[in-house]
Amino acid sequence: MTSADALADIEDVSAFLAFGVRAKLLPSRSDAYLRLVRRYIADSEFAIRVRAAAEGWGLSVLDVSVRNGLILAARPGSLFEIKMDDYVRMASREKVLHAIAHLAVAAVCFPRADDLADDAYVGHVSATSVDIIVREACRVIQNRIDGTADSGDPVSGSSELEEAWRAYMRRPEIAARQNTTTTLAIAKRALNWLADRGLLMPRPMPEEDGTYRTTGRYQVYVRELAAHAAFQDLLSLGVQLPVDGDGRLAAPAVFLD
Repeated sequence: MTSADALADIEDVSAFLAFGVRAKLLPSRSDAYLRLVRRYIADSEFAIRVRAAAEGWGLSVLDVSVRNGLILAARPGSLFEIKMDDYVRMASREKVLHAIAHLAVAAVCFPRADDLADDAYVGHVSATSVDIIVREACRVIQNRIDGTADSGDPVSGSSELEEAWRAYMRRPEIAARQNTTTTLAIAKRALNWLADRGLLMPRPMPEEDGTYRTTGRYQVYVRELAAHAAFQDLLSLGVQLPVDGDGRLAAPAVFLD
């Protein structure tokens, strides 16, 4: 490789990473981006250099595809890491509530392992559906804790678990005036944050106002999240949303009254 070729290669690696950190940009909208995606897939040496450069910036390459482009994840301590303190500057209990909301968004979007594994699957989510599943999870957890307490058997970590979920249940769903601390407001913030980063897309139909659909990029991130114990714990509760025949959220009075 000549020095000119080496410089051109460095430029391509840098440009590719620059495309990757622009979460809303897709290869279908940029010929230059699409060229680099195809080069990464076809050229193993180029792929190695891209991954090495990414690691130098504290990033991991999660996936590369023509559909989704370069999907990166920030490692702890990276310049690109988004910490909960940056997401919401509140007391620790508030941070727990926001973290629970993000887990619930992922669980609503991909309720089954088959959905998460299917690249063609598109999930849908709204603030109402997120709030429903968290509140139902809270009820299930509380019933389990109460049942265990009645039997006299100890519950490992139950006090911390109980405190976190009870904190959500004590928070009102809505308020008479605009309030950023209600559970619906917490869910909306999570959805807006994900949409701002190109991970969710608003559904354009007026009757679906406030509903988002998943993107391929978000699906890749949730696959990573699925390995975490907290996500598995939420799914293991067996909480399911009430849906109609078209897979849309039903709204029985028992939930939304």
